[in-house]
Amino acid sequence: MATTAESPAERRTGGEVRSEPGTPPATGTTVRGWLRPGPTDKQQRYDLLLGLGMAVAGVIGTELARGVASDRVDLGIGGIEAYVLSAAVALPLCFRRRWPVPVLLLVSVLFVVNGERATFAFAQNLVTQATQFMAIYAAVAWARDRRLMKAAVGVVFVGMFGWLVINFVRALRNDDIEGPNDGVLSPYLSGVVLTLALNVLYFFGAYFWGRTAWGTARQRYELEQQAAELAAQQQANARRAVIDERLRISRELHDVVAHHISSIGVQAGGARRVMERDPDAAKNALSVIENSSRTAVNEMRQLLGMLRAADPDLDVASPAAKEPQAGADRLPALIAEVNGEGLSVGFHQIGRPVKLPETVSVSVYRIAQEALTNVRRHSTARSAHITLRYLGDSVELEVIDDGRPKHAPVGSRLGHVGIRERVGLLGGETEIGPRPVGGFRVRVRIPLDPQNRPLTGGIDE
Repeated sequence: MATTAESPAERRTGGEVRSEPGTPPATGTTVRGWLRPGPTDKQQRYDLLLGLGMAVAGVIGTELARGVASDRVDLGIGGIEAYVLSAAVALPLCFRRRWPVPVLLLVSVLFVVNGERATFAFAQNLVTQATQFMAIYAAVAWARDRRLMKAAVGVVFVGMFGWLVINFVRALRNDDIEGPNDGVLSPYLSGVVLTLALNVLYFFGAYFWGRTAWGTARQRYELEQQAAELAAQQQANARRAVIDERLRISRELHDVVAHHISSIGVQAGGARRVMERDPDAAKNALSVIENSSRTAVNEMRQLLGMLRAADPDLDVASPAAKEPQAGADRLPALIAEVNGEGLSVGFHQIGRPVKLPETVSVSVYRIAQEALTNVRRHSTARSAHITLRYLGDSVELEVIDDGRPKHAPVGSRLGHVGIRERVGLLGGETEIGPRPVGGFRVRVRIPLDPQNRPLTGGIDE
């Protein structure tokens, strides 16, 4: 049976990989030398019930075959041999997925014994025929050693078709196949062709069905592996986005704190020089020093808390070149920079402006910058609008657009992760998502210290 000999599931010939027929297409995760996991406890219990049920059905089938027989039948040794054989051929199915190759060989031997010893029941008992089919299927679908499986299937096929040839010779010698009708072929040849065709469909159908099941199981495993890799990669990308955002914030906070320390140094030097001749000026300078130091300490606490939460094991790139200090007051410049090239951006400010802490001011600018970048990259929007609201105890930034998400390329949404991370560090709230009337909205609210003062009439530092 040379036609049943198969090459290994994956072999290299002429520099290219050839896959076994029935092997699923590549899914991005190539699994070499894959072994199908053994059956679960539930599957083994199912096989046990199946084997016992098939054995009982085999005994019933033999009795029914005896009832419809036209001549007196021989039940064999003790009058029960035919019943015992019909049950015995099905019992190995109790272990068809646990030991598929031994079960195939044992069922094949009992299949032939049934055909020789219980001829009257063999052709009539569909259970016996189904048992051999299921044994071939289980061996091809579940065998972990594919070379051993193919060798066993080859032996079984050679044996079965050899036995079929012996029966053809025996029928010719005894002139068992005859009929009253004259066709294109003689009754004997017609019987041989029909029987041979049915057996080819029977045996090779079981083999290819089993191989399809094995290929499906392998494809399922590859897809699960690919899904796990994608999930891990997405998690790593999200962590990287968080760390990158924290590092960016830390650089900005460094600039903020450095500004306050420089201001303290200037004011302290001025106070020292005028302390004797102008006590009021010295007092005012000390007041500025007090306020600046308190602000610097608060923002340094935020910096240290953020750095403690960062992952020290993550390898990050070198910091980008320093840009001009960002802030809420630079939103009009940002809008002027983004306007054009198919996107119109408007700006509206609500409420009485107050002097924002520099960490908050920088964050407002960066969030607006990231939101507008997402609009341009991942949306079909033609217009967008930025609203900055001063609400007394908090400041709110809202960026809306009138577009729909582009189908390709699909954004990673890591920019949204960075926005949420930045606002979360400042104790604020974030709302990101589609608008009910169409378009997309990014809205953040950041709480302010109650001591924040209006820009008009504030201390000039």
